Amino acid sequence: MSIFAAAVARSKNGWTASELDLSGLADIDEVVDALRDTEPDADLALLFVESDDEYLAILRLDEGEDLRVFGSDSGFAEESRIGSVLLGEIEAPALGLDELAEGQYEGQDEGDDEEKPVDPDADPIGDAELLGDLGLNAQRLLALCGMEGMLPSDVTAEICQKIGCGDEMEELREA
Repeated sequence: MSIFAAAVARSKNGWTASELDLSGLADIDEVVDALRDTEPDADLALLFVESDDEYLAILRLDEGEDLRVFGSDSGFAEESRIGSVLLGEIEAPALGLDELAEGQYEGQDEGDDEEKPVDPDADPIGDAELLGDLGLNAQRLLALCGMEGMLPSDVTAEICQKIGCGDEMEELREA
């Protein structure tokens, strides 16, 4: 599996982004330690893990503690060792997918034809509200992850633009 893992951290000096190598990490505690080490003074650190243009996992760490995890599809935990490490302990499905399948979520206009239909096979898990205080509510996150044709890198880019670290993520991808 092809894996891209990017950590973005917000400190007093603004956002920073760096690639993170997850290949040698054995459990979620080691992933959290690696994320914490990217910017030790960060008040907020996010880890975006994209796999094979199919799966996205997002980890959030507030002030080096309080881990919250979201996965775009539970299949990532079943198909990959990294997916299992990141999402293996999550039992709760993300809620709200039924409403999204009908094409309605907060922020979408009735006549908005630009949004693509939600993938009915998507099975998001974890805390879909982990970016809510940053301006991206659970419904929008679920909609982005479930849209037909949206790659994990597209979802990551849109999330980063919305929360204010889009330029840093773009620079990281171009490096």
